[in-house]
Amino acid sequence: MIPRWSLWATAGGTAASAAALTWAELTLPGQPLISDYALVAGGLVPVLVGMLALAGACLSLAYGLTVADPARTAATRVLLLAGAAGLMLSAVFPTDAGTSQVGTLAGEIHRWSAAVVFTALPVAGWTFARGRAGAALWNAVRAMSVASGLTLAAYLAAHPATVTSPLINGVAYYGPMERAVVLAEMVLLVTMAVAATGRRLAARATATPATAMPAKSAPAEDAPGLAA
Repeated sequence: MIPRWSLWATAGGTAASAAALTWAELTLPGQPLISDYALVAGGLVPVLVGMLALAGACLSLAYGLTVADPARTAATRVLLLAGAAGLMLSAVFPTDAGTSQVGTLAGEIHRWSAAVVFTALPVAGWTFARGRAGAALWNAVRAMSVASGLTLAAYLAAHPATVTSPLINGVAYYGPMERAVVLAEMVLLVTMAVAATGRRLAARATATPATAMPAKSAPAEDAPGLAA
């Protein structure tokens, strides 16, 4: 379905994003949320690289779908572009210091753009796989979309800014839940790209025998002429 370069660009951008954020996690002082690393010394670059690389992965997948199947993937592409725009805004506008207090315009833009990213990608995966055959790759896209959505719901319930957080002691684990959301959506992006490429390869495989059939039947058509 999508060109090979789109698959590799999506996978490469996602891998670069994961590597940058992992480097921040391993080398910098621990922070409640991933975006908080941008506020400590040495953390701005890996956070920017991580967000922009993941935005590039969204854009490469959206462009690949535009080339391969523009009509059927319109909703998916809009959601991928929304996710890419949210990631770029989150990179440009840093978060505010602290856990739940947001006091600046930049912090508000960061918060709402991150909300767009977290919401758009699971919905993009679901719309992409909706109506597809029950093949293993499409089932994987659906499963990762549901997993991303459920993980996001758990993160939102645990976030200190929500009314449910005190009821479930969300302060203790909302940071790991955010990282789980990011990881799930990274896997979802790559799974979508692989599923799209796999469908293209399957179409080629089924087309090959069909083109070979006339060549096999040609000698039989010449037989009456030889007999005459």
